[in-house]
Amino acid sequence: FGPKLETACTLEVSEGMVVQGETDNVTRARKDVIEFLLTSHPLDCPICDKGGECPLQDLTMDHGPGRSRFILDEKIRLAKHYPLGDLIYLDRERCIQCARCTRFQSEVVDDPVIGFDQRGRKLQIVTFSEPGFDSYFSGNTTDICPVGALTTVDFRFGARPWELTAAASVCTHCPVGCNLTLNVRREANSGGDIVVKRVMPRQNEWVNELWICDKGRFAYHFSESEERLSQPLLRKDGELQPVGWGEAIAAAAAGLRAAGEGTVALGSGRLSNEDLFNLNGLARGLGGSAYQYTDMAGGDLVAQIGLGQDSNFADMGAGTAILVVASDLEEEAPVWWLRVKQAAERGAALIVANPRPTKADRHATHLLRYTYGNEAATVLGLVNALSAKRPDLPGGAKKQAGQKEFQDAAQLFAEAENGVVIYGSEGIGLTGSKALAQACANLLITTNHIGRPNNGLLGVWSRANSQGAWDMGLAPSDNLEEALSAAKAVILAGADPAGDDPHLADALEEAEFVVVQELFLTESARQADVVFPVQAFTEREGTFTSGERRVQRYYPAVPPRAGARPDYTVLAQVGAALDLDLEGRAARLVFRRIAENVSDYADLSYRRLAEVVEQWPIIGHEEGKRYYGGTTYENHQGLGVQLRPSVEGGESAALAWIQPEEAGAVPEGRLLAVPVTQLYDRGRTIEPTEFLHTRIRREPLVLHPEDAVRAGLEDGGAAQARFNGYSAQVTIRTDDNHPQGVALAPRSLGLPLTEPTPIMVGPVSAEEPEPVAESAGVDEDVAE
Repeated sequence: FGPKLETACTLEVSEGMVVQGETDNVTRARKDVIEFLLTSHPLDCPICDKGGECPLQDLTMDHGPGRSRFILDEKIRLAKHYPLGDLIYLDRERCIQCARCTRFQSEVVDDPVIGFDQRGRKLQIVTFSEPGFDSYFSGNTTDICPVGALTTVDFRFGARPWELTAAASVCTHCPVGCNLTLNVRREANSGGDIVVKRVMPRQNEWVNELWICDKGRFAYHFSESEERLSQPLLRKDGELQPVGWGEAIAAAAAGLRAAGEGTVALGSGRLSNEDLFNLNGLARGLGGSAYQYTDMAGGDLVAQIGLGQDSNFADMGAGTAILVVASDLEEEAPVWWLRVKQAAERGAALIVANPRPTKADRHATHLLRYTYGNEAATVLGLVNALSAKRPDLPGGAKKQAGQKEFQDAAQLFAEAENGVVIYGSEGIGLTGSKALAQACANLLITTNHIGRPNNGLLGVWSRANSQGAWDMGLAPSDNLEEALSAAKAVILAGADPAGDDPHLADALEEAEFVVVQELFLTESARQADVVFPVQAFTEREGTFTSGERRVQRYYPAVPPRAGARPDYTVLAQVGAALDLDLEGRAARLVFRRIAENVSDYADLSYRRLAEVVEQWPIIGHEEGKRYYGGTTYENHQGLGVQLRPSVEGGESAALAWIQPEEAGAVPEGRLLAVPVTQLYDRGRTIEPTEFLHTRIRREPLVLHPEDAVRAGLEDGGAAQARFNGYSAQVTIRTDDNHPQGVALAPRSLGLPLTEPTPIMVGPVSAEEPEPVAESAGVDEDVAE
């Protein structure tokens, strides 16, 4: 195919090609190339973070010449410990200009924020963004960097690879369910304790391939926070006081026994399936109610017509249509954004419906704009566009998108071989979410995109195990404030309603007895009668069910914090004091009961969840051949099992119609405040990671410049927001691409918004505003 040698990584295989990999010319060329790579590469292997898992080191040992013809003193000297951004450091001397990092950022994640500068031997990597290296996937470049030129801020000079032990885990921050490896070791700096030193990707080609986002990589430090609870607390004489476990369990049981049918349990998708199963069992055993702490509906529909078994975004391309509605995927589920983008690049038709621009717009074939409050109407517009009897759009959808655009998008979706609808919760509350989820289901049923792989409904949940909570029988309350006010006793597990919303805090105060299971002393815990300290995900095992309904197992990485117990154990021990039969000895035993009582989980076991199959590409971390996957770990601990939606098992799926509420008019002089999700927030499980604080955007309100001018506000200036009897001081940021008349309010950044709300924004008044919720008291459950 040519007179010269070719590099295997750049030459595509074609028919008739003969590859000769061990000729004299090849052997000599390998030695020459490695010698040239080392001409200006520092020989600092003993102190290099990549030492022990370095491809260049391995290749030099296998193919290098043994000695160099170049003089050490002639090596070029460049900056070391150079910050590319807040999270990534660059040692310019080590860089061999392989371009893996720049190609990853440009080609894989569409964030071309780093690149080459200068020429020749002075060629170096620089950042083009402000802040530096502004990408949610920057940590992956340190995995694929073959020489240790790129290192993360939290691991640099932290440990040597051969000192680390690997434990398999699952990310807890969003519904993707990325597979992780937690590298741990015992160290003197931590008083002899075993601690997590870094979080690495674990290969799962059905879930996250080889990648993870930076939040999953860095925001594990909450599990090591000194503020974590370590002893049960019992309210005595009006104050929470430390007590023993026996006294706390007896007090909790007495209070719940007195409440009986008046007991309300509230759990979130932060909990494992085992925790949620026991929480539901405890509440139902008392004759009470159990709810999921969420503002998003549709988990029952996902269980019915969700993605078919064996679905994989990697198989989606030409012939597939994907609709993303009411979601900023990159902020809410970054790896799903990555996989949807890649499907679009392979030829999949991407239809994006959102009132404002998002990054998904770059790859969309059709953009459907609507006004906030008309999410369900927009999807019903696609259904109607396929009907000869009702081709017109519902009223709200007509305002920003034309009839032809809807008809073209609807026809494209209907004619596609495979169809997937991904719906989120941007700008809608629970009532609107119900209407949207049902509208999405109607579209899939009408176009017959259900009951087979790579077809179905996918919800962008706010937490890692929200779908699992639905499967365990916990649906959201239609009126949580009323449910808490009417309860005689409340059990809160992984939920902080008092810290998220002052109205819910008032409702919780009306309950006669409150039990809280938490990692930290949250605002809800401060109002409790009994507080139980629980274990973090790094200290225990359990299962999560991802948004794709893949049940995955995670394992303990470090010893449990002294005094803390798993949630399922605490619930079982309280249940035992109430003569209820709940399993609490081990997570696998609880999961066995789940398999016995939850039909969709009937064929599952911990053993089956630990099964693996051969994956391609073969990354070979353990064999020392890290040329493809970098330091990504092979998966030996389980790929999980994707559940089959009920329609795939023969259950029929019927159309249903939930009339979406008409968006009310916004009073004169007010804006419509819309809650949106940001990846980095002030939640409980990200606040302890101090080096991420610079990435937390501090502006709670984003306005169109004209709205800011009319209100007498400036970009970056302070303002006062008032709504529903609540007042807070906020910071303003303006954006020309932002819809007029709307104020974007990131969740958990201070304003207790769960749905679009008319809000008055103006200059800061002389009156002292009610304080915004403290960052340490805002629960990430709402943020995510």
